Amino acid sequence: MLDPVLVVTLLLGTDLSGTRITLGRCFGFALLALGLACWPSRKNGWCDFSPTLRAMLIYNLLIALYLAYLGMLVHLGGVLLWPAVVLHAGVALLLVWTWRYEQGARVKNR
Repeated sequence: MLDPVLVVTLLLGTDLSGTRITLGRCFGFALLALGLACWPSRKNGWCDFSPTLRAMLIYNLLIALYLAYLGMLVHLGGVLLWPAVVLHAGVALLLVWTWRYEQGARVKNR
């Protein structure tokens, strides 16, 4: 995610340029989320974050922030950039809302 050019150079012996770097970072976020989904979770009562919810939240949050960064600071983007930012941010907010709702339901049932 931080330096896709270095990773591709080390793996394939070639370099990346242009939008390939951007796509490399997006795929890096997806791989990070996949790793978090597979990471074992510790059930400790106060933070029962399911691995799937955790992975989807991290992915949507990171991709929304990255796409917003590309649009505002790098000045990249097409017609669907800002709708994609809103979509991913909305999904992240819904995941946080779902997690908070589940936490409230668990507290009430104890």
